[in-house]
Amino acid sequence: MLTTSRGIAVVLALAISVLVVAFLSLVDEASTLVILVAAGVAFSTSYLLISITLEFLVFREIGNIYQLLEKIQKKDLSEIQEKKTKSSISPLRKINAVINSYALARQKEIEALQKNAEFRREFIADISHELKTPIFATQGYIHTLLDGAIDDKHVRMKFLKRAAKSLDSLDNLVQDLLTLNQMESGVIKFVFEDFDLKELIDEVIEELEHKASKRNVTINFKYDPEKSYITHADRQKIYRVCQNLIFNAVKYNHEEGEVKILLKAQKNHIQVDIKDDGQGIPPEDLKRIFERFYRVEKSRNKKEGGTGLGLAIVKHILEGHKSKISVSSTVGKGSIFSFSLPLVKANPQEDSQKISEGSLK
Repeated sequence: MLTTSRGIAVVLALAISVLVVAFLSLVDEASTLVILVAAGVAFSTSYLLISITLEFLVFREIGNIYQLLEKIQKKDLSEIQEKKTKSSISPLRKINAVINSYALARQKEIEALQKNAEFRREFIADISHELKTPIFATQGYIHTLLDGAIDDKHVRMKFLKRAAKSLDSLDNLVQDLLTLNQMESGVIKFVFEDFDLKELIDEVIEELEHKASKRNVTINFKYDPEKSYITHADRQKIYRVCQNLIFNAVKYNHEEGEVKILLKAQKNHIQVDIKDDGQGIPPEDLKRIFERFYRVEKSRNKKEGGTGLGLAIVKHILEGHKSKISVSSTVGKGSIFSFSLPLVKANPQEDSQKISEGSLK
């Protein structure tokens, strides 16, 4: 009986009514009817007040606390929802809110650990697969030579070249992994300087022209020659960003396709857009293409080569410049990769000095 709010309310109400009767019995003017009425009023009023107080301020909050503790003990935190903290006279409700906040924090930690564990499993599987391919290929060529093919000069040179190519791929993979890990851990420092972004892109295009010509892909670079494209960034790393994006635009374009590079100097930044008219990227893959080793088409990617880390490195480099890479794509029509860098505005005094020097010449 004393384990429920009603039972406790009945006992306390009876005690209060007995005290009221005992007090009124000491008064000479109080009749029996008055004493009985007072006892009834005292009992009913006390019962209602005590019952409501115990039910809503004590027992219900204790029940909620018990349910929360039971879920925490069973590690079933998925159904716990965030509660709005309201001002209350009940200290138990405040305790309930604190426990609820703790449970939500634990749930977020569990979800983060589960995601990290899943990422770690995927990463180990991916890196094992990526390392296995060049290692097995090199082993095959070496063992074939050891089994007697080394006596044939033509076969020997062909297999040694293939083994060297596989080892180069393995070296590129390891170097990209080291670079990405150093960027994420903050080991690699950025060296910022002023340089002409237009000239840098010209250098990248000149480097990739031979590969583009092999696939009959045209690279079209558009910019306003009257504007300045001086930016403040790490030139070497931005070179790698442009190199990776333009190389991908060439590699994943169709035969006799076109790569369009648009450079726009705006008020405070320079916008770079790199567009291809290749196969495009499906919508479900757009959010994951910057993950390590993620491949939209694994068979095509293997055929074309690459470590699968290029876009992840691009993302981290631009994040180090407080910028970000964005992509829009339409299947069958191509993709556009875009990023921006700060624009360094020219000093008017330097411009006037250059003009005067030019007129003197």
